[in-house]
Amino acid sequence: MKTDIEIAQEVELQPISQIAQKVGIQAEDLELYGNYKAKISLDKIKSSKANEPGKLILVTAINPTPAGEGKSTVTIGLADALNQLGKKTMIALREPSLGPVMGIKGGAAGGGYAQVLPMEDINLHFTGDMHAITTANNALSALIDNHLHQGNELGIDQRRIIWKRVLDLNDRALRHVTIGLGSPVNGIPREDGFDITVASEIMAILCLATDLKDLKERLASIVIGYHYDRSPVYVRDLKVEGALTLILKDAIKPNLVQTIYGTPALVHGGPFANIAHGCNSVLATTTALGLAEYAVTEAGFGADLGAEKFLDIKTPSLPKAPDAVVIVATLRALKMHGGVAKSDLTEENVQAVKDGFANLKRHVENVRKFGLPAIVAINEFVSDTPAEIQALKELCADIDVPVELASVWAHGADGGQDLAKSLVNLVEGQDSHYTRLYDNEASLEDKIRTIVTGIYGGKGVEFAAKAKTQIKQFQANGWDKLPVCMAKTQYSFSDNQNLLGAPEDFTITIRELVPKTGAGFIVALTGNVMTMPGLPKQPAALKMDVAEDGTALGLF
Repeated sequence: MKTDIEIAQEVELQPISQIAQKVGIQAEDLELYGNYKAKISLDKIKSSKANEPGKLILVTAINPTPAGEGKSTVTIGLADALNQLGKKTMIALREPSLGPVMGIKGGAAGGGYAQVLPMEDINLHFTGDMHAITTANNALSALIDNHLHQGNELGIDQRRIIWKRVLDLNDRALRHVTIGLGSPVNGIPREDGFDITVASEIMAILCLATDLKDLKERLASIVIGYHYDRSPVYVRDLKVEGALTLILKDAIKPNLVQTIYGTPALVHGGPFANIAHGCNSVLATTTALGLAEYAVTEAGFGADLGAEKFLDIKTPSLPKAPDAVVIVATLRALKMHGGVAKSDLTEENVQAVKDGFANLKRHVENVRKFGLPAIVAINEFVSDTPAEIQALKELCADIDVPVELASVWAHGADGGQDLAKSLVNLVEGQDSHYTRLYDNEASLEDKIRTIVTGIYGGKGVEFAAKAKTQIKQFQANGWDKLPVCMAKTQYSFSDNQNLLGAPEDFTITIRELVPKTGAGFIVALTGNVMTMPGLPKQPAALKMDVAEDGTALGLF
């Protein structure tokens, strides 16, 4: 069986200019990064906004398991299948982070015969967006520490600086560091730390900004810490928002690539969904909507995280709400949610499918709470049995949700035809009636409780002493009307990653709140979610290499 990278390297890529022409992008609208990658000019992005937006399809999933769900693979295969049906389709995906690529998850460019290409470039340095975001973030850190060293005119309390440095790698040793040691010429000693780049507020800002002006305004609104009187210090106080915008002037432009089947794909931005809002950029999604009949996009991890944030945080900045939501699941993952060990997932177990269906059912119910029609996509594996498939179809029929098998990993666009046809019937035969889960005017406590009880299925929320103090402070600062971005384990509806399925009667503990006023939301930290992940015992990097001719090896 061929690996993902072997399949990708056998494809004869089309020049990116030819891919662009399929959706009306001319050569003068492209900024080329070699023959197969390009950025779209801001002028083209602006002009595309004047077009009537196409249909928006959001792809999400059940709570992920180590067995894997293949959400990006289904997203890509579905778009290829829609194109085969004669629907002019574009994809909008997130960029992979080097942290998980080199860590446990591997690449994020799809798999099998449903990939975006060139997958090696996309999974590594691509067009440099991640480096630009890292540089902008760390430039701000350097400017903050230089301000302290040069006399601290603003009276910034060095003990209450909340801005951290970032790195696009998993490196647990950098979570807590001390800087400025050695002598007075090395700056002011203080405690600091590193987050992974995709957790940076600048990543979130880049993905939510609607143009360069909005980007600059959002950067100016970042809170970097507090004065001695505990009032907030903003980037605008340092007067460096212009410099930060300059660093990001090219990174804000969406990247155009192609699938194995030549479907145009915008791959841009990459915030994690368990610690950030988990969606590709507003500009990429908006551009796809303006250029295609169908724009297929995805949100990170399960629908309790990525889809909720897409609908409550990102959608208000889009030209329209999704017309339908595709929920990806696998029979293997359902069996794991039903109590089966990973080592036994290839054995038939109909009862475990029935037990694990509770997880999928809750996600379907949650999507409907936003007023959106849902369809279930079963990412097919060779170990799936007819009895298990039939059981799942009957369960889906009981809650009146359409379900289709998708074998896009093995068969590409052909394996997504049934899903694509059912989706078109759903979208063109049923209207969506989008509504947000909560009103921004509600208190921070009420917004968090609404998410926990309405989406997670929990019975309530406990706020740690620090979180209670912060809620009062945020209200005094006028931040309490911002939406909430929950930082929570992706593996469970609860804040305990071991509670699989559809747990009930649990309580979520909010240990800390983090203001992301530039991005326009408040992060609520739960459990032991880390904003700088660590590497596993056997990281994916151990299998990677490069041939003498420069060919990448071991990426997946």
